[in-house]
Amino acid sequence: MNYRPFMNTIPPVVKNLIIINVLLLLATWVLQSRGVNLVEHLGMFYPGSEKFRLHQVITHMFMHGGLTHLFFNMFALWMFGRVLESIWGSRRFLIYYFVTGLGAVALHTFVMHLEISSIQSSMEAFRNTPSPELLEQFVNRNLPNASPQIRDFIMSWHNHPSDAGHVSEGINLMDRILRLKMDIPTVGASGAVFGVLLAFGVLFPNTQLMLLFPPIPIKAKYFVIGYGLVELYLGFSQPGSQVAHFAHLGGMVFGYLLIKYWNKTTKHFY
Repeated sequence: MNYRPFMNTIPPVVKNLIIINVLLLLATWVLQSRGVNLVEHLGMFYPGSEKFRLHQVITHMFMHGGLTHLFFNMFALWMFGRVLESIWGSRRFLIYYFVTGLGAVALHTFVMHLEISSIQSSMEAFRNTPSPELLEQFVNRNLPNASPQIRDFIMSWHNHPSDAGHVSEGINLMDRILRLKMDIPTVGASGAVFGVLLAFGVLFPNTQLMLLFPPIPIKAKYFVIGYGLVELYLGFSQPGSQVAHFAHLGGMVFGYLLIKYWNKTTKHFY
């Protein structure tokens, strides 16, 4: 099978983005087998984490959690991005891609900041008035799948409320949970890809798309609006989820704002 004619039909920015993402996933697998976790270096960590590095703001956009994660992002980038790049040109498309990707991580980090600040406030309240009830509430809210050892520790404190040693252990447990939250890496091109999806829906609102599940046609504008509403709902209903729903929304919001800005400052949008 000769794949070169197929690759030649993909505009350069989309093609190179796909190649870089694929190569980095392969590098992740190869280095992992040699004891090196590439996500620890290139994934995006919360700025308060000891693992945070400034370059992660960019590099996380090229990392993925696995083959399925990579495939769906790259398929969407190929499907919609090649159309946008053909219309806008490579330079404008590349600017748009990075603006939406950076906007996605900005909103995600802001939401993380709110969550981390809430955790820190709960920790301060616990230090002022330590009790097993407050600790149990904290664990249920921030570590719902806590280990049996943690549950046993809380139960032990309930049974021996006057034991002062439980207070310091409770503070240490809270601190570990806080660090655990800060040390969750964010990876993927999803924020930028959602921005690409938004742009396609804005430029071609009445284009019919065929869904996979269920296999029904839907106009691009309704697909984008529906996807955005789903992400908004999931973002609020599933805080702490492994899926960065607000990053997806951030890509769409910043994409919409950039398109509006270009519409006002450019006579010919495309």
